[in-house]
Amino acid sequence: MQLAEQQSLFDAGGDAPMMHSVQWIERAMLGEVALGLCVIAVAVIGAAMLVGRLPVREGARIVLGVFVVLGAPVIAGGFAGSFGETAEMSPPQPAKVEGGNVRSDLPPIDYDPYAGASLGN
Repeated sequence: MQLAEQQSLFDAGGDAPMMHSVQWIERAMLGEVALGLCVIAVAVIGAAMLVGRLPVREGARIVLGVFVVLGAPVIAGGFAGSFGETAEMSPPQPAKVEGGNVRSDLPPIDYDPYAGASLGN
C-alpha cells in the first residue's frame, strides 16, 4: 500500500482522519500521563478521606470511577465477548534488541580499582 503525497497543508493527507483523532484521544486518556494523573488523584482522595475532609462514600465513588475509566478497554472487550464477537486481547510483545552485547563485560568480583592508589611512607 502506497501513501499518497499531501499536495497542500489543507488536504487531509490520510484516508481516515477521524479514526486518527479517535486513536489520539484514546492514547491521551489511557496513556502513561493519564495513568500517572490517576495515581496522584487516588492518593490525594485517599489522604482527604483519612483527614476527614471528604466523606468515605464520595471518595470511594471517585476511586471506582478512576478504575472504570482505566479499565474501559478490558470491560468493553468483556462485553464484546459476551455478545458473540471475539475480541482477542493479547499482551504486548517484548521489544527485540538487535546488536548482541550492549554493555562491556563486568570486572571480576575481587577487582579493586583503588589497590595501587595508596601512597607509601
